[in-house]
Amino acid sequence: MEEHLSVGRVAGLAGVSVRTLHHYDAIGLVQPSARTSAAYRAYSAGDVERLREVLAYRRLGFGLREIADLVDDPATDAVAHLHRLRGLLLEQRDRAVATVTAIDKELEARAMGIRTTPEDQLKLFGAQLYESIGSAYPATRRTEPRIAARVWDALGDARTVLNVGAGTGSYEPPDRDVTAVEPSAVMRAQRPAGAAPCVAASAESLPFEDLSFDAAMAFSTVHHWQDPIAGLREMRRVARRVVVFTYDASATGWRERFWLTRDYLPEFAGLLDGWPSLADLTRAIGGRAEPVLIPWDCADGFFEAYWRRPEAYLDEDVRRAVSVWTGVGPEAERRAVNGLRDDLSSGRWAERNRDLVALDTAELGLRLLVA
Repeated sequence: MEEHLSVGRVAGLAGVSVRTLHHYDAIGLVQPSARTSAAYRAYSAGDVERLREVLAYRRLGFGLREIADLVDDPATDAVAHLHRLRGLLLEQRDRAVATVTAIDKELEARAMGIRTTPEDQLKLFGAQLYESIGSAYPATRRTEPRIAARVWDALGDARTVLNVGAGTGSYEPPDRDVTAVEPSAVMRAQRPAGAAPCVAASAESLPFEDLSFDAAMAFSTVHHWQDPIAGLREMRRVARRVVVFTYDASATGWRERFWLTRDYLPEFAGLLDGWPSLADLTRAIGGRAEPVLIPWDCADGFFEAYWRRPEAYLDEDVRRAVSVWTGVGPEAERRAVNGLRDDLSSGRWAERNRDLVALDTAELGLRLLVA
């Protein structure tokens, strides 16, 4: 017979307060579904399993909104959650060990009177950008079906597809034989159960023979690569067809396209210093560039997605899943968010951007490269 646990008993076993459990109940995150013999609410075995997952993700630093999306995912069962949690915990452990080792080396150097260089000091926290933003992805980064249709159509009749910089696999076509490449362990750990096999490798050095795939794709990842041109050439080497979703920062007046970068975040331009032109990116794969319009209700929370929903940029979870905010730094982020909040409250944003309300899609510089 299934054992039912009281709220107090669960709180004691889990090491959380009864108040925390009541809060989870009130927001619908974990609700006790059973009753004791005295008609008090109690936790069933299934409730306890869900609570275990919630607490594990919480202790990894996930926000409650992110956690709700994770535990409510119908494609992920308890075993899949355990595998994902294990991967995230191992990655956390490895980063902690690496950081402790680096600190020990600096302590030894200072004990001998040696000051480490600024470059060496920064390397202590120099993990790839995805390692700091990856854990926020499940909350807001998901497949936008209208953009996915463009990508999948561009793949043509390809049966074997290599997804480079695959992340959690949001845009991998479900009806093809997909192989994924992703350098970040955080992102690999968040790939759902049943996702395509994923290889730990970088775009600039793909571990595959020439023309191993019918097509290679890359979605919103090229800006993270150390050498975008080299990575695109590698995609061209291993596949007969190449499809890339990326950003054009070479057009005249590109800084004025998006109100967020124009009015609140001029530091965005600095992130693209040295970024190849659209012509250079297209030439690297020997293809063409097509504009991709962003729908006002875009489901995938990339940087430009909320162009007609400005309040979304005030949400910490939204910002944490976008690399731009990490790139510009906390001071610029605070200033941009405070400025936007003030302008939304005063009506200044609405007045300045009143033409956007009538638009269903916007041209914000996103491009699909096809070869």
